[in-house]
Amino acid sequence: MDAHKGLALEVAALSDVGCKRSNNEDSFGYDQASEIYVVCDGMGGASGGEIASAAAVAEVIRSFSESPGDGATAEERLYDAIVNANARVLELAQADARLQGMGTTLVTACFDARRIVIANVGDSRAYFLRHGACHQITFDHSFLAEQVRNGTMTEEAAKASPLQSLITRAVGTGESISPDLFDAELEPGDMVLLTTDGLTRYADAPEIAQVVGNAADLQEVCARLIDVAKQAGAVDNVTCLLLRAVEVAGNTAAA
Repeated sequence: MDAHKGLALEVAALSDVGCKRSNNEDSFGYDQASEIYVVCDGMGGASGGEIASAAAVAEVIRSFSESPGDGATAEERLYDAIVNANARVLELAQADARLQGMGTTLVTACFDARRIVIANVGDSRAYFLRHGACHQITFDHSFLAEQVRNGTMTEEAAKASPLQSLITRAVGTGESISPDLFDAELEPGDMVLLTTDGLTRYADAPEIAQVVGNAADLQEVCARLIDVAKQAGAVDNVTCLLLRAVEVAGNTAAA
């Protein structure tokens, strides 16, 4: 990990096929040199979901890492990377009839000085953890979440609905893309979780906070979160990427 104005990010990630699926359509990736982190949950016939999610992860990392840092904000670089990922997934779908209609959700984070900048499309989520509390950062782009937000459905009814997988925005399903962006100032010990709905169907923010606790080993925490979903049946793939801000000694110039 690299020093960055007194803070650096530790990272761990894990993905599991779950209890019902035979293939994993989730993908994750990161580049600590560029401080970019991505989780995607693909959808599509045949192997389309796997291809869409992997392509989106790779393109966001490539695009963000290669974008010039001078003159562009972290939000602008992240937005442009998602636009490029959308174009890449759409290009792949249009080039192969078997992949038409494929797409993917996306949640991504980049580290900018002492800020974390988050963007999402679809229902993969980001959570912010501080001092034992956990808060959902992102808003789901899904039919059920939008019904709850506009007051036409209760959360209890949404949880019982068979329409859990019906999303209203995705990467690669249209020419345009409209990600949401968020940011937060980080303090040492803060954590950010990027995860797919394979976990969030079974664990809400307080339950995530309880599982994470004060654990020292981030990889172990990812495994424990996945176990929560699997113990509940895990009908979908489950992916967790966990970041933790840590203090680092400042760099000193050589004499």
